[in-house]
Amino acid sequence: MELSSLLRDLHLSSSSSSSEKPRPPHPLPPITELLAHLQKLLIGAAGNPSESSKLIGQVQRLFQTADPDWLLSPVSDDEGTGWAELRSAYRSVISALIGCAALPLCEDDCSSLDAAAYQSVPSGAAAVCSALTALLGHWREGGGARRAETTGLVLAVAPPIYLFSVTHLQVSVFWLSQVTRPFLCPFLPRLLPPSLLLNDHYRPENCMLGVRCLHHIVLNTPAADLRQFNRAEVLYQALFKHLYTSDAAIIQPVLSCLLDLLLVLEKPPSSSSSSSSRKPCRHDDVLRLVLTHMEAEHKVALRRVYASALPLYVERMGVAVCRHLRRVERVLLGYLEVRDPPEETSRLKMLEVLQRTSKWAWPRLADAHGHTPGPEVMILLSTAPDCLCPLVFIVTHQMGSGGFNHSLWKTKKGASFIAGDNQISSFMQSWIKERFLI
Repeated sequence: MELSSLLRDLHLSSSSSSSEKPRPPHPLPPITELLAHLQKLLIGAAGNPSESSKLIGQVQRLFQTADPDWLLSPVSDDEGTGWAELRSAYRSVISALIGCAALPLCEDDCSSLDAAAYQSVPSGAAAVCSALTALLGHWREGGGARRAETTGLVLAVAPPIYLFSVTHLQVSVFWLSQVTRPFLCPFLPRLLPPSLLLNDHYRPENCMLGVRCLHHIVLNTPAADLRQFNRAEVLYQALFKHLYTSDAAIIQPVLSCLLDLLLVLEKPPSSSSSSSSRKPCRHDDVLRLVLTHMEAEHKVALRRVYASALPLYVERMGVAVCRHLRRVERVLLGYLEVRDPPEETSRLKMLEVLQRTSKWAWPRLADAHGHTPGPEVMILLSTAPDCLCPLVFIVTHQMGSGGFNHSLWKTKKGASFIAGDNQISSFMQSWIKERFLI
């Protein structure tokens, strides 16, 4: 029996016109019988791209329009035997369906094929994905009352589907990204190993896909499940080694993923209430390595990636950033001194780092009350404002006034020259006094 006649029996065939007389409905064949026939047709059409594409489209229409209860109806009266036969039939037809989008084989292990041999693969893979999506969607609609049996059916067909997804890497990432919390956790043992394999791939684009998969797993899995069996530590080690690479496209998602993963492994240093409990942790390891690489980095793309990620890590560290102040100061000076046209991304991010570092690590100055300053300190206190006030004037007025007029400064050096000049001078004197009397 041809597939078109089967679709006509299901009232799914588009070949019949409105002028034809309506036929009496035929009884639906058993689903296992139909799946066995579909398997034979798909295996026979695997070598012909045009025929297989047409056949896959018809299979997709069948899965989209058929009754979900009929698709999940075992034939045997024995419930256990009937569901076992149904799982075997679906697994066979899905394997045959995936075979229509299989990659071409090489003649031997050493040779390779031309790019022309892969031209029909993307379209075939897209058609197979559409058919599988239609089938799984119908299972979800019709499996409400038989959740346990439907789950067993999904687990039976999951291995060939996921192997197909991993073979077509972009499809693997798409399928994984569609599974969110809380449905991702039960399939974590099946999803984590392929993602780790992609993360360790030698090609950068595949490695980036692996990092994206791991980040999606971290965001959509409860922390307790990630810590179970030491999975979070495995993810941390797999991502931490990427910090030694020099590819900006990989470093950027790795730093973002590590920022979320560290919250699973430990509490952020900024959340500790007492200084005695702020011991060195993995946050310190990541920040120390990032700052070390930033000091010697000369590639513009990498400098921008590091500069964009650093404010988030400084904010996460909180007051514990004091442990890295020397490195932070060197990085700040090095990045602020170098221009980054046209948008000055690195310098703007470094100013944000300076702001957050000042917020959390503002220096605690020693109490200077009771000390009598010496004559040399008094000379500094009286001279420093005369040097700093012109700089303040230049910064605040040079753009608008067209330059600094030195004669005007000498003639109007009093309090009326700059608004708040006395306040500036008193502030400078008090600041220098505290700095020199530590």
